[in-house]
Amino acid sequence: MAQKAAFFVLNDDNTPHHTGFEARLAEIIMPRIAAMGYELVRVRMLGRERPTVQIMADRADGTQIAIEDCEAISHQIGAVLDVEDIVPGAWTLEVSSAGIDRPLTRPRDWNRFSGHAAKVEMATPTLDGRKRFSGIVLGAEGGEGTLRLDDGSEVRLTLTEVKSARLILTDALIEATAAPPDSQ
Repeated sequence: MAQKAAFFVLNDDNTPHHTGFEARLAEIIMPRIAAMGYELVRVRMLGRERPTVQIMADRADGTQIAIEDCEAISHQIGAVLDVEDIVPGAWTLEVSSAGIDRPLTRPRDWNRFSGHAAKVEMATPTLDGRKRFSGIVLGAEGGEGTLRLDDGSEVRLTLTEVKSARLILTDALIEATAAPPDSQ
């Protein structure tokens, strides 16, 4: 059985809508973690012999996700996936935060991290034949994300055609995502 690339389609500002088998996983996972106070950033299924289900989540209240949050999600979703028996055979579950150099999977992410550097790879080439872009995120609107490239030009990318988009780790990003001193 051949593995296919994990593409996602966005259906609103907060929800990445996955395709294929990952869509089935997301359909099971999203409402359950939402009831726990979390948002699904991304789900992926990796590997063949003993597949790994990777869940990346954020806290719905916008505060930083902690190890205890990942443990709670892991216990809840592990039990649900066992009962649903959607993943055949033996499998591994990994739950993590989106991290600082996180993927941009939702329009909300593009807007939240406006002003920060990112790399984007498209599923298919754009009109000028390019598939890869790096630049400063300018936000998302109307199903398109906008980047300001190094040469100063701007490019609008159709979010449903984005294969992957990830923030680039910079000092400015670290400073912007650091927890306030009173929350440590």
